[in-house]
Amino acid sequence: MKNEKKEQTIIFKNKPIIIGHYSIVGPKEGKGNLREYFSEISEDDFFGQKTYEKAERVMIERALSGAVKNAGIDFSDVRLFLAGDLLNQIISSSYAARSFDIPYVGVFGACSTMAESLALGACLVDGGHFDTVACATSSHFSTAERQFRSPLELGNQRPPTSQWTVTGSGATILSSKGHGPRITCATFGKVTDFGIADVNNMGAAMAPAAMSTLIAHFRCTKTKPEDYDLIFSGDLGKLGSEILIDLMEKEGYKLGLNYKDCGQIIYKRNQNVLMGGSGCGCSASVLNSIILKRLISGEYKKVLFMATGALLSTLSCQQGDTVPGIAHAIVIEGEKNE
Repeated sequence: MKNEKKEQTIIFKNKPIIIGHYSIVGPKEGKGNLREYFSEISEDDFFGQKTYEKAERVMIERALSGAVKNAGIDFSDVRLFLAGDLLNQIISSSYAARSFDIPYVGVFGACSTMAESLALGACLVDGGHFDTVACATSSHFSTAERQFRSPLELGNQRPPTSQWTVTGSGATILSSKGHGPRITCATFGKVTDFGIADVNNMGAAMAPAAMSTLIAHFRCTKTKPEDYDLIFSGDLGKLGSEILIDLMEKEGYKLGLNYKDCGQIIYKRNQNVLMGGSGCGCSASVLNSIILKRLISGEYKKVLFMATGALLSTLSCQQGDTVPGIAHAIVIEGEKNE
């Protein structure tokens, strides 16, 4: 019996199991709403390193090591490592991967990378190609700011539509056997462009891609928003979430109280982050903390997790190009829901 394929969605026959997870964040994130759920909080943005770029690599190394330990397995049991990040040539992930004797595949989906790597990893585990796969991503406020916007030393004023890149990393271990929440299906998104050229308005740029993927998922699976305990978008922030709600309502889908955005819940309102959090580490750290912990406890039974990404580069911005968006989604069901 083959997996059921419905356009953009794959419904898995051999549902991959999440046997381990780990989240690590910086000091600002540790003072936010989810402090009690993170696996590790650093009091140092440098994570003991001399540069922010090296700090980001350390985050991925610690996240993967923590997830492997949490899964109760050895590194030799991990057959493949899927990871990516925001920096040019995904150097954070690739440089971190050299610390581990594990086959590595680098992926890039901008801030959608956590969902993208999990969707791809689930396909590989479900298909019987690998027994155990590790998926991870990261972002760092200071590395992202000086690559995509301006040198930190300038202290530029941030416009009201901007978001705060999360300093954090998350890693998830998928396996064909064991106990834990299961990934039951994955929906791969299409590149969507809303014509936004402002690099400080990522929420508006990514919202149409989120709408496209959500509608495709609902139509392919014949489900509705109310069929899920919670629907999480990755990092649309306050403005992007409001745009998504409006776009979905025009298409006949009402996102109610069971819709949350990782970028909106990770920080407290008094932390001066304007529209909320963003970056690969935003959805990764939220997924590998509060979401998976509540799925394991049984508080959540069925969650739709969708991470969004802005597929821009420093050159495309300088040349005045618009910002295309992408969104990938997976459904995670608690073991007690089986």
